[in-house]
Amino acid sequence: MNMQAGTFNPADFAWRGLTLTPEAAEHIRALAAKQDGVLGVRLGIKQTGCAGFGYVLDTVTEPEKDDLVFERDGARLYVPLQAMPFIDGTTVDYVREGLNQIFKFNNPKAQHECGCGESFGV
Repeated sequence: MNMQAGTFNPADFAWRGLTLTPEAAEHIRALAAKQDGVLGVRLGIKQTGCAGFGYVLDTVTEPEKDDLVFERDGARLYVPLQAMPFIDGTTVDYVREGLNQIFKFNNPKAQHECGCGESFGV
């Protein structure tokens, strides 16, 4: 059997996309309103933690050329195309846990998470 390995190009896929809950959209709008020039939030990933990957959130003043944009009620979530294979289908929420309020990620691609919830593996 002669099998050839191909190249992987994230632009060749049809993505399900990411979803913002109303609470996450409200918080992103509030962040953007507090700082001049902020258009929204970028959700990326990096290799880190005990499970393999961690989520990275940054404010966006200028989109990157490969960013995909997901919007709800005027709140914009920017996602680098390279992150999509790892987080496609994720629902982004903003929740209160005790005294803290944090973004939570319901990622259907995550096979496992670390005990502290800071990293995930696919």
